[in-house]
Amino acid sequence: MTPSASRALQMIAGVATAALTLVVLPRVWCGRDADGWYDGSPALERALAMELVGFEAEDTETRAAGSSRYAGEWALVTHQMVALGLAQLCMSHPEWRAEFAPVARTAALRSFLPEMRDFGTEAWGEDALSPEVLAGPHGHAYLAYSALAIGMSLLVSDEPLPADVQADYDALIAAYIRRLDASGTGLIDTYPGEAYPTDVAAVAGSIAVHGRVTRTWHRATLTRWADGVRESQIDPGSGLVFQRLDARTGKAHDAPRASGTGLAAYFAGFADRSISRDLTSGILRQERTFLGFGGIHEYAPGHDGPGDVDSGPVILGVSVSATGFALAPFRANGHRAQFMRIYRTTDLFGLPDTIGWGDPGGRFRFRTGGPIGNALLFAFLTSGPEVAP
Repeated sequence: MTPSASRALQMIAGVATAALTLVVLPRVWCGRDADGWYDGSPALERALAMELVGFEAEDTETRAAGSSRYAGEWALVTHQMVALGLAQLCMSHPEWRAEFAPVARTAALRSFLPEMRDFGTEAWGEDALSPEVLAGPHGHAYLAYSALAIGMSLLVSDEPLPADVQADYDALIAAYIRRLDASGTGLIDTYPGEAYPTDVAAVAGSIAVHGRVTRTWHRATLTRWADGVRESQIDPGSGLVFQRLDARTGKAHDAPRASGTGLAAYFAGFADRSISRDLTSGILRQERTFLGFGGIHEYAPGHDGPGDVDSGPVILGVSVSATGFALAPFRANGHRAQFMRIYRTTDLFGLPDTIGWGDPGGRFRFRTGGPIGNALLFAFLTSGPEVAP
């Protein structure tokens, strides 16, 4: 072989090796923890739990960060997801209950503070927990996020709620049951005239968990809700739920979208696993893959639109929120390969970080997204089928 031919072969081999490295190394590196999260690695779960325990310990005076509706929602959801994630860990690791159940209770109670629902009070011009509103027809479905957190904390804690919180919690669940029973579409409104299937799935989840706590079950109400989801909330062509509908007529006011469907599938898992599986089937159709990484396309075929507060940034049609939300239903419903691809993307853009790894108090966190991002991913990565009947 001539020297020039040898150099050419060496160049080709070098380019091929570099190309192979660029293709293989990112998916291997970003997927290094994926199996651990899917299989419930105690080390990973505990380390992310400690990050959120630290957040709750430092955040003793949390208030909604600003007066906007979305800032208030994010504050509520952050505490809610911490409570759900810790309660899920207490159920899958009973030996951790003494340590984590009190923090789950604290986070749940914070999500139920009056200032956490100021955004809803402002939108409606009334407090969801005032006696006259509880007796009325207005949905206030957003407060189900807090009610679900309260219920889950009760499932894993032996400490009773403060008497006033217990009374409000029971009255809110009773109001949700009455409102769902009166609905012909399986919908109740979050804001005046606006119904979101995601929020109503949280309502159903909160009712189901209350049933477990009180051993009253509420099966008829949950069956009517499930029938309404299948009949009027799911787009038959895509399997996704409509993001927003008219609370009375059920007419769609937005497209079928994956971000709402992913979160609805997670919440539905607390109430009815079959609904969660149905919604997960729709999300599976939205997955887009590239070199072992996965993302979830936001809009159903035939629809398009921009990113918003629900979807997060939409890049080439793929939603940041929908991609993260998919982790929960993929894990809970047994889709390992899809979970692995989505986790690689989460790892790539979430920038995971470890603090004191290997120590009892060591932490794992994602550097992007802040407390709400870590709280959401904590709940989704520890999700499972342990709750729904």
